[in-house]
Amino acid sequence: MAPPLKDQFGPDVVERLAGTLPVDRAAFIADCLDGFEELELMDRARHVADVMHTHLDPDPVVAVRQVHAAIGAERSEGMAAFYYNPHSMFIAAHGLPAYDASLAAMYDLTKVFTAEFCIRPFIVEYPQTMDRLREWARDSDEHVRRLVSEGTRPRLPWAQRLPAFIADPTPVIELLELLKDDTSEYVLRSVGNNLNDISKDHPSTAVDVARAWRPGRDAVVRRGLRTLIKAGDPDALAVLGYSSSDVTAAAELPQEIHIGERLPVTLELRGHGRVLVDIAVHFVKANGSTSTKVFKGAELDVDGTAVVRRSISFAQHSTRRHYPGAHRVDALINGRAQQIGVVQVLPQAGSPA
Repeated sequence: MAPPLKDQFGPDVVERLAGTLPVDRAAFIADCLDGFEELELMDRARHVADVMHTHLDPDPVVAVRQVHAAIGAERSEGMAAFYYNPHSMFIAAHGLPAYDASLAAMYDLTKVFTAEFCIRPFIVEYPQTMDRLREWARDSDEHVRRLVSEGTRPRLPWAQRLPAFIADPTPVIELLELLKDDTSEYVLRSVGNNLNDISKDHPSTAVDVARAWRPGRDAVVRRGLRTLIKAGDPDALAVLGYSSSDVTAAAELPQEIHIGERLPVTLELRGHGRVLVDIAVHFVKANGSTSTKVFKGAELDVDGTAVVRRSISFAQHSTRRHYPGAHRVDALINGRAQQIGVVQVLPQAGSPA
């Protein structure tokens, strides 16, 4: 099993950070590491940000500029970029009184990490932030442009919600219109994610936007409507060219598998029409209830019969744990669920029963 994510934000990160700030190095490190070991990843970053606040200049403008000066120019990939998580949390928690300095810092922070989390309090407190985002939508740097769409997502995971945009997404849609033809796939994925957020509270609005963006823009429209598509929303499916269909599915499934193995799924489709086929597995949770996850299947035109084969992993991960029990499997045909079988998932081979 992979080591905990928090181990990638360890004391070495604190020591590196101390060398970039105008602080008493020994005292700063000692305060950061006090209780550090017991904290998880995000709490470690939040704790370090609080220590930064006590060690940097008491003037928020000066303090934000000190944090800004500590932001490098090279972008790291993967977990290495989380070195800058305390910078983001500091700006979010302590940068509001220093609006201009904080916006300048976020402009550079998002180039090497992301400012999608720390910009959200500024969107809430300062309406003029939307004007700045309109400017950034035309920036030459794709990371800055992505901030415009990702930072305004109404329901960004692990982030402060934006209630005004949940109630009325019109200002967000205006920004997405500026980005819907962006040259960067990285930005377009974020545009689609934002539209998908909007669809959870305003499905008809999201469908109208997606319909207006057609023809073309297939990837961003599909990403933006994915929650509605999984729910079988007929209007969302119609935007993508799918309508009601008489296609049905039969499946070849093993009767049982062990945790750690893969579940092979063979669907035999019968009928006629253009179909979007996905596979839904109702995973058993620790308390015996179930949680459904949808796996991409195929898009195809069925003229009589067709076969779709997929393989689904039951390997244990820190982000998804598997438990023994009866797992129902459905085929989703143009959003319509059809149960295709039940698979008994057994404890991992070699583990105690």
